[in-house]
Amino acid sequence: MRSIEEIYQAMLETISERSGFSPAEDCDLAVRLYAAAAQVQALELQADWVLDQSFPQTAQGVYLERHAAMRGLSRTNATRAVGTLRFSAQTAPTADLTIPAGSVCMTESEVRFQTTQTAILSKGETSVDVPAEAVEAGASGNAAPGTIRILTACPVGITSCTNPAAFTGGSDDESDESLRARVLESYQRLPNGANAAYYQQVAMSHAGVAAAQVVGRARGIGTVDVYITTEAGVPSEELVEEVRADLQEKREIAVDVSVCVPTQKTVNVAVAVQSADNVEFQTVKAEVESALTNFFSGKLLGQPILLAELGNRIYQVNGVENYRFSAPTADVTGDSKVLPVLGTLTVTEMGA
Repeated sequence: MRSIEEIYQAMLETISERSGFSPAEDCDLAVRLYAAAAQVQALELQADWVLDQSFPQTAQGVYLERHAAMRGLSRTNATRAVGTLRFSAQTAPTADLTIPAGSVCMTESEVRFQTTQTAILSKGETSVDVPAEAVEAGASGNAAPGTIRILTACPVGITSCTNPAAFTGGSDDESDESLRARVLESYQRLPNGANAAYYQQVAMSHAGVAAAQVVGRARGIGTVDVYITTEAGVPSEELVEEVRADLQEKREIAVDVSVCVPTQKTVNVAVAVQSADNVEFQTVKAEVESALTNFFSGKLLGQPILLAELGNRIYQVNGVENYRFSAPTADVTGDSKVLPVLGTLTVTEMGA
């Protein structure tokens, strides 16, 4: 891109060639030429920007979304992480205790979670598990087991809370790079109304579907099984039925299409981490737990779990100098019918 000065000098040279004289630097004509050069540069910048937005390889924002719409795709919106909160009483109550829907707990980093239904801690019991979700949509709501420990407003009789399992399924609005990759892939795998790419595209067009895998001849000739997931993992029956009804209308003649829920395969992760000398291990541990928890989502449907990928995510955490896995001990192979899910997550200090 030419600078204003370069454009200005080019104008001066042209005037000198055609008029036979060179304007003085402080004359009115020179000032006007410099102003014109600034406008010319602005036009060149605008032309380059328009050129970038004309192709999916370089388009951004709403212009990239328009390229995606031409391919039947749309940007996925942010989703809330979901999981279970466990409310406990120090001693078993003598009467039922009510935990209202909307009761809020949070992590030490002040990420908040709320119950999605009213629950009862029955008399004689010391704890009850309640479905919950992150208050705010986004990947920040993905929380490792045991990290939600603060009650913001204690229900009567309740003394503590925690999350026995990870909160998963939280995702940010899809980035330009992710959407761009899907748009470009749609050109490489052209759906023709009969191939796997077509069935996958139809399934992915439904709000809430994070990944889809297509298995041809799954139950013999003329059959197709489509496996779908959401960001949180296993889809609801309502979503499965919605996709099934859509595919029934758009399927090939004489083809039996089934929409299926994948089998979940638990992957336990145990890793020892060495932190830098000037960084507290507990800080690094929390960041590593967050990074690994965010990695496991419904988008992993059919994908392998590579130790190299897990290690790369750990190395991206500030303050990590080294790590060593004790589980899994090898890569986990992918299967179109299987969704890897995070089981236990153990992060310890190397050498401790």
